[in-house]
Amino acid sequence: MTDSSIYIPPVSNAALNSNATGLLEEARIAHENFLIRQLDCDLEHAIECYVDAIKADPTMSESYYRLASLLLIKGQITVDGALEQCKTALTLSPKNINAHIYSGYFQCLNGDLEEAEKEFKLAIDGSGKNSARPRLFMSKILLSKIKNHTSSAADVMRFLYYFLSGSMMIMWDCPSIKMFCKFLANDFSVFSYKTLGETFEKMKLFPSALDAYTKGLEKTSQGNLFYQKMGDLSLECNNIDASLEFFKKAYELNPSDRDVLIKLATINQTYYPDNCDETIDYYNALLEFGEDLDKIYYELGHLYLNKSDKIHAVSAFKLAQEMNPENPYYNNSLAYAYVKAELYDDAIEYYQLAIKLNPDAEWTSIVCHALGAIYAEIKNNFEAAEATFNAGMILDPKNVDIQLSLGDLYMAQNDIDRAIKTYCDAIAVEPENYLTYAKTGLALWEKDYLEESIVAFHKSIDLNPDFEISQNNLGVVYLDGIGDAKASVEYFKNAIEINPNYTLAYFNLARAYQIIGEKSMAAEYYQMTLDLNKITEELDEKDIRKRIYDLFE
Repeated sequence: MTDSSIYIPPVSNAALNSNATGLLEEARIAHENFLIRQLDCDLEHAIECYVDAIKADPTMSESYYRLASLLLIKGQITVDGALEQCKTALTLSPKNINAHIYSGYFQCLNGDLEEAEKEFKLAIDGSGKNSARPRLFMSKILLSKIKNHTSSAADVMRFLYYFLSGSMMIMWDCPSIKMFCKFLANDFSVFSYKTLGETFEKMKLFPSALDAYTKGLEKTSQGNLFYQKMGDLSLECNNIDASLEFFKKAYELNPSDRDVLIKLATINQTYYPDNCDETIDYYNALLEFGEDLDKIYYELGHLYLNKSDKIHAVSAFKLAQEMNPENPYYNNSLAYAYVKAELYDDAIEYYQLAIKLNPDAEWTSIVCHALGAIYAEIKNNFEAAEATFNAGMILDPKNVDIQLSLGDLYMAQNDIDRAIKTYCDAIAVEPENYLTYAKTGLALWEKDYLEESIVAFHKSIDLNPDFEISQNNLGVVYLDGIGDAKASVEYFKNAIEINPNYTLAYFNLARAYQIIGEKSMAAEYYQMTLDLNKITEELDEKDIRKRIYDLFE
């Protein structure tokens, strides 16, 4: 034998059979746990063990029909496929009672009651006093015939015979009694710990409730249930991190629990906005259930917008809108996504649909504002913008934002009088809004109403001293309108202090110092303006340089 040779000892048939038997027993236990707990992890484990048992010993008939039942539950095979597995089992062991019972059950699912009767009859004949289960299945078939009015008097008598005899013989059916006792014991424990925890919750004894649920988790097989209860309790106590962890554990135990997935997605989306990818995964998993798809796509659209993923956001909102085209919120969100993608014609179409559906006057007014802004700023269609803004104001006369946008529209068209009136109307609606006074002050300045403009800017500053634009504009009125350069300096400095990157305020302060005659200060602020303007590009660089040159000419 060379060094590279590998010796593989032979495996005896006895060893193979022992391994197959062990795998089958492990599969039975997992199968039993699944029937009690209804957890996907038990289902997967049972399937894996049955498959391994068949590989270890393909002659064990029990593995085939049991595996078929679980694969059918999981949706991996059809009823016809399950029947084929039963045929294989019966070929290997024609007298296997359970194979006949499973075959009869699958025939019932397939709608072939005659064949099902034959299978159950074979099981009954071969079971003797342990035939409770096939007798009860037989009675169920006969009851279906009675309900469908396809039975005879003989069928009624047979139903009574099989039902009563099966009910009486159940006491000799050891597997059924064993399973029933396990169900009963588990259900009693679950009920006890669940009730105890809920009682403590009602009494606001939250630590005691959590302790009861923890013990229920340890003592019963319903981990999914108790993790959910602990998650709900932690959420109520505002312990969001713990709540999320409990729901994650519940999800790990049973990924097919839709309620847990909804809670995970909602908590993540609400409290952990940075975990967008994880939340998207949860919503994508929810799509597999095929329920409330439009709502899920709607939420996905918002998540994709948060990620600035415009293409996926549009796609998600579009799917939601196609599923429910009469939902105004879907149309509005789709329009907004189109705006983000700079597809303005599409945005206009869906904003118009949302406005037409008009679920609420106040909400629809906001949509009108968004649509009017596209007409004004993107399409330069001032007539359409004005009509849309006015429609929004009719819907909600208290919408100050839309009034200000209408005033801005008039300013853009140099219709100063209508702009002033619109801004003043906004002040009447919301007299404590600093922005309304700031815009009014600017419009009054354009009309050379200097005193009124000063009053408006002062009012804006009184309401919000940190609004640098009003500080700067008030300085401009004093500098260029009243001619009081010294008074203007204070306001330009205030604007710069509030916003150190405010290029125009540096420029205006430099102009004020130039007029006052403080050339060095003027030069210093012109230079600051020049430096900032390289970044902001708000002003003409040549003009700034010329002013610096003129200072020392």
